[in-house]
Amino acid sequence: MIREIVKIDEELCNGCGQCVPNCHEGALQIIDGKARLVSELMCDGLGACIGHCPEGAITIEEREADAYDEVATISQMIKSGKNTVFAHLKHLQDHNETGYLQQALGFIKANREAMPFEISEVHELLHSEKKESSASGGCATGGCPGSAPVAFDAGSLKMAAPADEVPSALTQWPVQMHLINPAASYFHGADLLVAADCAGFAYGNFHSDFIKGRKMVIACPKLDQGRDIYIQKLTRLIDDSKVNTITVVIMEVPCCGGLSQMVEMSTQMASRKVPVKEVVISIRGEVLSEEWI
Repeated sequence: MIREIVKIDEELCNGCGQCVPNCHEGALQIIDGKARLVSELMCDGLGACIGHCPEGAITIEEREADAYDEVATISQMIKSGKNTVFAHLKHLQDHNETGYLQQALGFIKANREAMPFEISEVHELLHSEKKESSASGGCATGGCPGSAPVAFDAGSLKMAAPADEVPSALTQWPVQMHLINPAASYFHGADLLVAADCAGFAYGNFHSDFIKGRKMVIACPKLDQGRDIYIQKLTRLIDDSKVNTITVVIMEVPCCGGLSQMVEMSTQMASRKVPVKEVVISIRGEVLSEEWI
């Protein structure tokens, strides 16, 4: 499918690093004196980094992008040298992409004689990085720890909750549409919940009735900027992550219908077809309608 991805002109880049803190996914790093995209998987194409490049070295290119292939990515990245490869491995570890990390390590081990580093260096890197990440609150790559993809077991939360407390059914983070990465492994083949921000406050049993068994994203169609970005991300969730179903939960207020419209537009743009259910909640917390659309 067509994606928007950051492109860096290394001749113009002076390595100042002003772009790095503005990449919410932590996909940009300064390596060997130049800004480098260490994870095409995590690049959401928002372009927040562009306005912070004094040299104009960063642009957004729109191009055809195949489904993410970690083996193809790491094999090409070897050409950029040890530091870029190690930054990529650390990025996968920090963002809990254990499946892709294992694929990368498998490729490195299978081709160890062609690697510009020793396997022992990789083990040392990942072991020390895990300690560093824990000590720094999970922000070792310079990206915002609040937007790093995390999957967790809701069952463990249930065990820890007091008997009279309703446990959370949330099993992933982040949830805000601007912060989620459609390529995060926990979205693959999942049932997706697309919810209006207010719905979780209006409907009392939101966790048990809607979040349970689904991966969730939230948005406000009236106040959020970047409608086109939302549609692109939803389309990637359908085509690349191959979500199984989509449940849209909106409020009865007219502006909330914009969220259903965005989902509808994304299903029209996607090459795959997925079942979509719309649930409308009243401002008093009642289910007014529930139907497949």
